[in-house]
Amino acid sequence: MSITVLSGRSAGPQTRQLDQSCTSAPATDRLRLRDLGEPFRRRDAFGPLAAVTGADLEVPLVDGRSVPYANLDYAASAPALAAVVADQQRILPYYASVHRGAGFASAVSTALYEQSRATVAAFVGARSDDLTVFTRNTTDALNLLAGAVPDGAPVVCLDIEHHANLLSWQRSGATVVPAAETLEQTLDDLEQAVINTGAGLLAITGASNVTGEVLPIRRIAALAHRHGARIVIDGAQLVPHRRIDIAASDIDYLAFSGHKLYAPYGAGALIGRADWLDAAEPYLAGGGAVRRVTVEHADWASGPARHEGGTPNVLGAAALAAACREIDRIGDDHLRRHEWRLRTRLLSRLAAIDEVRVLSIWDDCYDAVGVVGFTIDGYDSGLVAACLSAEHGIGVRDGAFCAHPLAARLGVPSGALRASFGVGSQASDVDRLLEALRSLITDGPRWEYEIVDGRYQPVGDPRPAPEWIGDLHTAPRPCEG
Repeated sequence: MSITVLSGRSAGPQTRQLDQSCTSAPATDRLRLRDLGEPFRRRDAFGPLAAVTGADLEVPLVDGRSVPYANLDYAASAPALAAVVADQQRILPYYASVHRGAGFASAVSTALYEQSRATVAAFVGARSDDLTVFTRNTTDALNLLAGAVPDGAPVVCLDIEHHANLLSWQRSGATVVPAAETLEQTLDDLEQAVINTGAGLLAITGASNVTGEVLPIRRIAALAHRHGARIVIDGAQLVPHRRIDIAASDIDYLAFSGHKLYAPYGAGALIGRADWLDAAEPYLAGGGAVRRVTVEHADWASGPARHEGGTPNVLGAAALAAACREIDRIGDDHLRRHEWRLRTRLLSRLAAIDEVRVLSIWDDCYDAVGVVGFTIDGYDSGLVAACLSAEHGIGVRDGAFCAHPLAARLGVPSGALRASFGVGSQASDVDRLLEALRSLITDGPRWEYEIVDGRYQPVGDPRPAPEWIGDLHTAPRPCEG
C-alpha cells in the first residue's frame, strides 16, 4: 500500500542563516545564538565528559603524517564508553547460554540479562507494567512494533523522519504530514491529521538526525492521547543526549539503539505498553519465544520472550545497561551543558563563514542536541567529507542521512554535511573542524579526489590501513540510505 502525503504549507527557506536556527541550550535558557553574547564565543578550551574508546586513536593523512582522530560522527555510531568496555571484560568469563542452561555460568548470564533489562527500563522511566524487549537497534524495534499495531489502525508521522521511522509504516499506508515553517504550526497540522485519519498510532522522532532539533514529546503525546491515539518515539538521536522519562512524558512506546548510546554491541530496545505486544504474532518464531510446541501447534510466550526468539544477545544487553548506568552517573544537566557549549561554539563560528549554510527545519525551535547539518557553497558534501578525513583526520557524515524526504525539503536532496558530538567530544575537535573548513574554502583541496563506487576517495590513496583490515577500498560500498 502506498503512503499518503498530505498537502501542506511550504517548509519555508531551504537553508537558513545561523540566527534562525536552533541552539542546544538547556531547556530553561531558551535563547537564540544571537542573544548569547561574547562570553559564549571566547576560545575557552574544555575536554570530554567521559572516557571513550578510540580517544587516543591516531589516523594517517595523505601527506604521510598521523594526527589524533577528531570524531565528529557520534550521531551515526558513538564510540564505546570505556566503562562499557571494562564491564564487558568483567562479564566475558561468565558468558554462556541464557534461559537454557543449568551450569553456573548460564545462571550468571541469565541473571545478567534480566538485570540489564531492568536497568534499561529504569533508565528511561518505564512504567512498572511496560515491556522491555531487546532488539538489534532502533530500526529493528520499530519494525517489531509495526507488526504489533492492530489491523486497520491508521498511522501518522512527519516527513522529517529517519527512514527507520518512515519505512516501517509504509506497508500500513501511513499518512505523512509535511513539516510547516514553524514548529507550532506543525503541531497543529499533526493534530488535525490525527483527527482526520482516526489515527491509532502517531510515530514521531524525538530529535532530528539531520539538524538536531528536539520535538516537544510531552505535548505531542498529550495531542495523540486527546484523540485516542498512541505514540511511539524514535529515540535514536534523543536518548543519548536527553534524559527521557516514559511515564512522566506519557509515551506509549520508545525505541532506541545501543550503538548510538555508547554501547556498540548489537543491542537496542523497544519499551512500552504490553497489550499490543502480547497480542501480536511473535517477531521471530523460534526457541525461547514459546511455552510448549507440538508438530501442529506452538503455544507462544507472553512478555518480552515472545519477541526475543533465538539465543539472546546477553553481551549487547549488558553493554546497553552499562552505558545507561554511566550516562546516569554523568547526569543530564552536565550532558546538556556540555553539548550546548560545543554546539554554540560550532554555530557561532560557522556564522562567520559566508559560504556555510546551517540547516534547520523550523524558525521557532529553541532546543537541539549535538547534531549540526550544514552545506558549503560550491562544494559537494562528499568531497568535503573526504577532504576532512584524508587531509585533516576529521570524521563527519555526508549524504542524505537516511532521511531523504527531509533532505529534499531542506533543498539538499543530494546530501549535506553533519557534525555531531557527545560525551567524548571536546572544544579542540570543533576548532579543528572550523580550521579545516576555512582552509578548504580559501585554498581548495590539497589532494586530488575521484569517485569510486559512489564516494569520493583520494587518488592513489597512500594512507596505510591497519594490517588486520587489508585494503580499505576493495569492498564495494552500498548506496547511501
